[in-house]
Amino acid sequence: MHKRVWSSALSCLRWLLLICAAAAAGVALAESDPGATLHAKYASLEEQLQRNQFGRPLVLDSVETPNRLKGDIYAIVEYPLDAVNTGLNNPDHWCDVMLLHINTKYCHALAQPAGAILRVNIGKKTPEELADTERIEFNYSVAAATSEYVQIRLNAKDGPLGTSDYHIQLETMALPNAKTFLHLTYSYAMNFSARLAMQTYLGTIGSSKVGFTVIGKRADGQPNYVGGVRGMVERNTMRYFLAIDSFLGAASAAPAAQFEKRLQDWFTAVERYPRQLHEMDREQYLQMKRAEYLRQQTER
Repeated sequence: MHKRVWSSALSCLRWLLLICAAAAAGVALAESDPGATLHAKYASLEEQLQRNQFGRPLVLDSVETPNRLKGDIYAIVEYPLDAVNTGLNNPDHWCDVMLLHINTKYCHALAQPAGAILRVNIGKKTPEELADTERIEFNYSVAAATSEYVQIRLNAKDGPLGTSDYHIQLETMALPNAKTFLHLTYSYAMNFSARLAMQTYLGTIGSSKVGFTVIGKRADGQPNYVGGVRGMVERNTMRYFLAIDSFLGAASAAPAAQFEKRLQDWFTAVERYPRQLHEMDREQYLQMKRAEYLRQQTER
């Protein structure tokens, strides 16, 4: 009797060990295979991608820690993966993307022995001389590029006003029906002076600025959106995502018309979220970006 009990217990233990080993192997595979990790994330977000506040299949997350800000966007875009790879597996094209952002004043891609870099000048939301802006140098790399998965990274050691360790990472995965699942990460570190400068801005001219995460309801029943530096990183993550989407959408236009289409499409996309992203009228934006584009062709 006791032998049968022990035999049964040992059999159950073996099955539990096999199950645990299989689970551990699955975790290890996901950790070693970023494509598998992204596929698992897509599966976990299926319902949120269908039902959300954005009016499109998009999920936005953000994290604020004492020394770092991070925004993540997961979205389905209406382009096949090979078109996304062709468009964004190119540092020059990333300058076309970056320039759409309202704060980007200049971008130039350079080939270096260690790899490509992007020299990006960041400034105000108004026209500025380059001498009055701040420069960030991003190292550009393609970490993976297959028929099913692409990962592109832009990293910068130093940034303006006490910020550092910038990471912009784009992951893309092929979906059925010529669509692509896209994951954009935008993050950077802050020292004490950077946080102080941001708090000063957010306590004055930026006091009414909000992000996209709903943290409750106001007295009138309307959504109460996250503010502060977390709201700021959400706005910028969305601006970069809309720039990527606008760049990809303009690729089908005639080459001479692509720049103008990118500008028009980016502004239209931004204005879908006026509470968070409206800064100026369309003509002001177009005039500023046309001038910055011309300057970008002549200054290196």
